[in-house]
Amino acid sequence: MDINKLEPTAVWKNFSKLNAVPRPSKKEERVISFMLEFGNALELETFSDAIGNVIIRKPATKGMEDKKMITLQSHLDMVHQKNADTVFDFDTQGIEMYVDEDWVKANGTTLGADNGMGVAAIMALLESVNIPHPALEALFTIDEETGMTGAFELKAGVLQGQILLNLDTEEDDEIDIGCAGGIDVTATRTYNEKDGTHGDVGLEITVKGLKGGHSGMDIHKGLGNANKIMNRLLYLGLDYNVRISSLNGGSLRNAIPRESVCKLNVGRKHADKFLKKVNKLSEAIKAELSVQEPNLQIELIDIKPAKKVMGLGAQEKLVKTVYAAHNGVYAMSGAIDDLVETSNNIAIVKVKKGEIKIGCLTRSSVDTAKLDLANSLRSAFEISGFDVELSGSYPGWNPNPNSEILTVAKSTYIDLFKEQPRVVACHAGLECGILGQNYPDVDMVSFGPTILGAHSPDERVSISSVQKFWKLLLEILKNTN
Repeated sequence: MDINKLEPTAVWKNFSKLNAVPRPSKKEERVISFMLEFGNALELETFSDAIGNVIIRKPATKGMEDKKMITLQSHLDMVHQKNADTVFDFDTQGIEMYVDEDWVKANGTTLGADNGMGVAAIMALLESVNIPHPALEALFTIDEETGMTGAFELKAGVLQGQILLNLDTEEDDEIDIGCAGGIDVTATRTYNEKDGTHGDVGLEITVKGLKGGHSGMDIHKGLGNANKIMNRLLYLGLDYNVRISSLNGGSLRNAIPRESVCKLNVGRKHADKFLKKVNKLSEAIKAELSVQEPNLQIELIDIKPAKKVMGLGAQEKLVKTVYAAHNGVYAMSGAIDDLVETSNNIAIVKVKKGEIKIGCLTRSSVDTAKLDLANSLRSAFEISGFDVELSGSYPGWNPNPNSEILTVAKSTYIDLFKEQPRVVACHAGLECGILGQNYPDVDMVSFGPTILGAHSPDERVSISSVQKFWKLLLEILKNTN
């Protein structure tokens, strides 16, 4: 089915145009130009600020001039992830999409529905000629996925809207009024490389086939973390004269790592015993995760032994430190039922040529709890001789259950769909918390269509959900004061 013929056609047409433009985080130059050309072609007030956020304003339709201006906000960048066996160049190719029953998916890569569906909906409103709406202000931020730089650098006084609708929520029956903050924890150290022993056996271990997913929204699902699984296997090697030559696990802090590859040397006389232990533990891990991760694969292949390997002391510290570092849910919220309060994702573990890097993203809806877990991780790493940097901290968004726009959104949802929406806070980093620092008087809510598997090649968006989201958005615009 042609995606451009899906309903609402105005939204899907713009999503297709957007997905033809490469837009990785921190490389948004092309999509910024795309949005500026879009706004200028419509002869609307269009500009970008110093950091690269794009703002487009459209006057109210007739009869709605007295309503408050509404800021519609989504981010331009997307997470670039692909399956290991997918041949795709994110820097030059547009996303290859297809329809599978009620879902739009991508061919072996992330889809970009996060947050491309929100961007596309705003574009459809900006170019519309027959949709009633108050004065609109579109805010397209950059670099949401790897630092929220655009939101951080948006200066006070740029925005004119009194209400902000963030279109970055991923369940169509939810209205978000709060979110978690986050902080990056990066541990690094060097090690002395040693010569491999003559007669060593070379081995490559690959963990793959995991679902991955959003390190906030999916952290409570008990999904496999490739770095933690690999570390369990490497822990066995401490008793069998195993030496790591390289390790490459994960790539993005906000994605649960799906794959890890380790190359190592094993003393010939220990090789058989080590392989038996690894195979036995591999089967046990698959059994443990059989429900959550039915496609988990752990592969072992013979390779040429490496000339240089990690020394025993550094390797033992690495493996035991990753074992000790917390991964997953750390605490549940005492204020909101079923909400993860604090978590950590051991997202990246890399070993190569005398250097080790471990990257984590720690999240919490309580700033003091966020720092507490970050300090716990820092302590585990520093005990093993790592240098630790805490960076990229961003605040959470404190819920306001008495929000006027929340009242409008709830009543509109009930009128349209004859059921109560779920009013929630989410364990993800929405830009509302940051934007609220410079715009404390702006009334905000967040909503969007149903998107599953964000930040992974399994990402997909529900077609019927986009229709529901679009209908809700248009009615909210009519019903604001």
